[in-house]
Amino acid sequence: MKITANSVVSLKYKLSDQETGEHIEETTNENPLVFLYGVGGMLPDFELNIEGKTSGDLFDFQIPAALAYGEHDAQHIAMIPTTIFHDEKGVFDTKMFKLGALVPMSDNEGNQLRGRIIEVDDENVKMDFNHPLAGTALHFSGEIISVRAANEDEIAHGHVHGEHGHHH
Repeated sequence: MKITANSVVSLKYKLSDQETGEHIEETTNENPLVFLYGVGGMLPDFELNIEGKTSGDLFDFQIPAALAYGEHDAQHIAMIPTTIFHDEKGVFDTKMFKLGALVPMSDNEGNQLRGRIIEVDDENVKMDFNHPLAGTALHFSGEIISVRAANEDEIAHGHVHGEHGHHH
């Protein structure tokens, strides 16, 4: 079966930074990526590059940063007063707020965000809310393990059920 809309795709891949070659992540036969194709759960260019492939097909492609997670945007860097992070005793926990730490936050509209701490001083925590892979051109290589038609429940729910998929 070829990968088309509403296919359940199982694949293994290696992801690296296209420009530096740095390894980012990898899936395996034992722990594959399993997803419902065509419902917006994956990067559009990722899906475009595997469309029409079948079980056993290999793939090797790049996605420019602008079409992956976007370019790094300075407008997504914020200075947040340390007082926001004071505990019930009015103390700022310096152990929790280390450089590089990811901190769950929400914006004024209740949207969930994760900010990476890039600087801390006595008055502010400088946080980067860009996606961790913003500004990174991606290189994917791998193999399609299996392709099957999604069942009605999977299509209705917009995700895979069963082995390696979502369980209710």
